Amino acid sequence: MSQRVLRVSFAAIMVLVVAGCLMRGNVAASEKAMALPKPAVDQTLASAPGQETAVIAGGCFWGIQAVFQHVKGVISATSGYSGGSKSTAEYEIVSTGTTNHAESEQIVYDPSKITYGQLLQIFFSVATDPTQLNRQEPDEGTQYRSVIFYANDGQKKIADAYIAQLNDAKVFKHKIVTQVVPLKAFYPAEGYHQNYAAKHPDNPYIAHYDLPKVAALQQMFPQLYRNQ
Repeated sequence: MSQRVLRVSFAAIMVLVVAGCLMRGNVAASEKAMALPKPAVDQTLASAPGQETAVIAGGCFWGIQAVFQHVKGVISATSGYSGGSKSTAEYEIVSTGTTNHAESEQIVYDPSKITYGQLLQIFFSVATDPTQLNRQEPDEGTQYRSVIFYANDGQKKIADAYIAQLNDAKVFKHKIVTQVVPLKAFYPAEGYHQNYAAKHPDNPYIAHYDLPKVAALQQMFPQLYRNQ
């Protein structure tokens, strides 16, 4: 393949990437980041180090990954796709909004350092606006919907209880629309999506939408914040 073709192919990929995370429309006003109350129903910290996994979705995965890479107790955060089939777990196909996939984040964490409920508290406080239906900030489509993909009954119980707690307390102006559904599979996204915010802090989208989320994490949860 000639260098010209390679350059064109890379340019085409980056156009798709930017278009996917910069879809513009009549953007509904987002809820501002706020430190939400702790979950009334949660796990207790484990007595010994270990690894557990949480999978969530709430808009372009660049920002979700950026937030959780700065959370103490998180071992890894991987961007990917959940909700659809393996055959359609490709960025260009997911971006059509017809695959049932959501741009998702797989978070591996140490339950002796942070609980599942604390992860959800951070998620709803600074990483996403759970009141926006099938969109997040400028990004529109079902691939940007808010979802908690639970791996077991314990995770489902915590997620359902926390959403009910926040709705009852009316901490948001509008009702939470986050789905709580069983995790069937998680498919990692393409390599160029991984660590995108860390690698491209000067990207206008990252600077405007995602770096403020990391700053809000540091401000609102200083005890859980770490440098990457």
